[in-house]
Parts: sequence; structure tokens; C-alpha cells
Amino acid sequence: MMTKQGTIPRMPRTEQEADRLITLAEVDSTNVLAGEMLKDGRIGGDPADDGKIVVIAADYQTGGHGRLGRAWVNRPGESFTVSFVTVMPADVVADETVNGWLPTLAGLASRDAIRSAVLSSGARPRQQDCTLSIKWPNDIFCHGLKLGGILVQLVPLDARRTSVIIGIGINLALRAESLPTPQSTSLQLHVESLPDTQVLRDRIAADLVSGLRERIARFVDDRTTYAAQLLEETRQVSWTLGRRAEAKLVGGETIIGRAVRINPDASLAIVDDEGVEHTITTGDVGVLD
Repeated sequence: MMTKQGTIPRMPRTEQEADRLITLAEVDSTNVLAGEMLKDGRIGGDPADDGKIVVIAADYQTGGHGRLGRAWVNRPGESFTVSFVTVMPADVVADETVNGWLPTLAGLASRDAIRSAVLSSGARPRQQDCTLSIKWPNDIFCHGLKLGGILVQLVPLDARRTSVIIGIGINLALRAESLPTPQSTSLQLHVESLPDTQVLRDRIAADLVSGLRERIARFVDDRTTYAAQLLEETRQVSWTLGRRAEAKLVGGETIIGRAVRINPDASLAIVDDEGVEHTITTGDVGVLD
């Protein structure tokens, strides 16, 4: 139900780029809504639409969440809260040798889209080095602080088809005093002369549709070759590699050490203080220095 918490986003660029656009003033979670629409066949029901991208955007989420069930805090009119939904071949999504790259693929596409939107708007970085980086597996970082997060969810449709929901949250215009944690940041704190938030959100979303469409098509066409290319690309922009990191695993174990390598299957190698190497496939990895 829509309330005065938000306003319906105006997204003409995204409407042109996406195969379908759904915009809402307020929603519990764009990812949850996507899952409900997949379940009842409102999207993803026709195999002829496989590969197409549906965009669900909201000005405000009341129950947004990120990886490992964390709440995603957002403020109406100040955040990017958008989900991108597509359908991929089930055998590609189930390939454990490469499917770990899907979240990172989304992170790289988000990084590209933010950079492109900033450049096309004529905005200027407040500091000389405003290069965006990726904290494993796909958080978007700026100057060592979290700018955005991504949650990828898989919804099997049948034996041959799996839907991929990519929920992306980016802090666009939050003031410093409104940031949810000291480790987070907002784009306006690093870039000046940004356009109106609705315009900026539209530009980022449109570029994301284009970037995701291209990257996913390459992944489906030759996942092994493209995974190797994603590995090299990620190494170049990783905020995690070479730094001390703390990995909190799902089972409760904590590993502290140096992040030394991203593996071909997208897992992270951490060498602890005793020299033992650990392979991290899931869990919360924080950078300590």
C-alpha cells in the first residue's frame, strides 16, 4: 500500500532500457515483491521472455534486507532501492564451479553504472581519488566505506529455468548524520553537483539494465571463459585483497587473517595468523585495515 513515505519514482530512461518497469512509492521489499510475482506467474511465466529484465523500483522500503538477513536502512527520496529480475538456464545457475560469480557480476555492473551516471551528469568528485571498489563478494565501497549492497536470490521455476533476483541498495543522498553505521557512506558526500536523486536513480538503473543484460548474456554463452575474465576484473578493483580481513562464517566460526586470493570459483582465500589458509565461500567478510 502506498503512503506519504515516498513518491513514485520517475524513470523514463529505465523504462526505455528495461523489458518491463514497475515503480512504487513504498513496498515491503522489492526482492520480496519480485519473489511473489514469480510465484504467481505475473513475471517469469513465459519461457519466451527468458533473458529479459524486469525492474522493480521503490522510493522507500519498509522491510528491505541484505545479505545474511541484515536490514537495509533507507530514507525516502535519498536511496536507490531497485531489484532486477531475469530468467537463466538452470544448469548455468547450478554450476558450482562458476555460479559464485553471479553476485560479483552484479557488483561489477553496479560499480560501472554508478561511475557512468556520475560522469554523464557532469558531477565532480570532491577528492582526487574517488575510485569505487568491490568488497568481497559484491559490496560497493568508496574510500573504504560501504556505499551500496547487493542481495542475489535464486527462484527455481522448473527443471530448465531459474529466475535470478538482484536487489541493489545504494546510498545516494543521505546526509552524514543520517548514515546507518559509521562504516557506511553516501554518494553525495564524495561527489558534488549531483543531479536530482530521481534523475540519478534513473540513470543508474538504466545503465544497470544494460550492463546486467550484457554480462549475463556473456555468462550464459560461455560461463567458464567469462568467469576467468570476471576474476581478472575483480582483482583490479577489489577492496579486500591484500588487506587483513575478518570472516564470520554461517556456523559461528570467525577467521581473521590476510585476504590473499580470489579463487576461480569466486571464493576468497584468507591466511590466518598461524599461516593456515581458509577458503571462504559464504559468510560476512569485513576489512580490518
